[in-house]
Amino acid sequence: MALSHDDLWPRAGSWPAFSVGACADAVLVGVPTWRTSLSPTGAHATPAAIRDALTRYSATLMGPPVVDLAGALRVLDAGDVVEPDGDAGIAASVARVHELAESARLVIALGGDNALTYPVARGARATGLITIDAHFDLRDGVSNGSPVRRLVEDAPEGERIDPTRIVQIGIADFANSAAYAARAAEWGIRVITLDEVRRRGIDDVVAEATSIAGSGADARIHLDVDVDAADRAAAPGCPASVPGGFAAWELRALVRSIVADARVASADIAEVDATADTDDMRTVRLAALCVLEMLAGLAARPD
Repeated sequence: MALSHDDLWPRAGSWPAFSVGACADAVLVGVPTWRTSLSPTGAHATPAAIRDALTRYSATLMGPPVVDLAGALRVLDAGDVVEPDGDAGIAASVARVHELAESARLVIALGGDNALTYPVARGARATGLITIDAHFDLRDGVSNGSPVRRLVEDAPEGERIDPTRIVQIGIADFANSAAYAARAAEWGIRVITLDEVRRRGIDDVVAEATSIAGSGADARIHLDVDVDAADRAAAPGCPASVPGGFAAWELRALVRSIVADARVASADIAEVDATADTDDMRTVRLAALCVLEMLAGLAARPD
């Protein structure tokens, strides 16, 4: 069913295509990884679904003052990386994100399962990592459960992330193992559980997370937004989401607040399976709103 048209109510999305040499505030790129997922997924269908869902929203912040992000930011869309899984796909994804990062203050990668975090963070030359995720993603091997470990151990020299500059927000009970919790502790990863976020509040947690991940000279933070950190009622299209996760507003507030830090150079949206969503596409719509929250955070940065 076609959406209504109103010249005084412009819709978000449908941004101009990226071209070599173009300069932008933000660039979107689809990185539809899915072949190494630990659970069956149709996550490769998600970038297109997010782009479609964006058109259901405006790009206007109510403030005050009211801000039209379409006027405040130049946003471009670089299309999708074709077949981003496997060694060749990873190399292509790293190269594409690196190219885009040279042209924009923020690269937003649309997944795909969580395997995309490994090439996107590398391509953006991240020196620190913040994950919003119910899970550690520290598994051995190559899968959507291993990107954090791979960034520490498998990336080429010069592209590895020091684990003491990694912060994991939203780690949940009954969604992890003691062995991977021990690995995170041994490596010096700062783990902020779901319960701790709710006890301390979002502003306090974000201040700590950006301080740790953004430490050092010329810091570049990558933000991984695994939507399965959200409550399953809000994110039924995430295979591993559980009841009791972040409310939609909590996830959105975390995303906006983190991206408002100028050291955040790249971000990804992961673990949404558009083919498994509800009829109202609530998970995909939440993912689209997270994209808009990233743009809101970018617009809020000091000049």
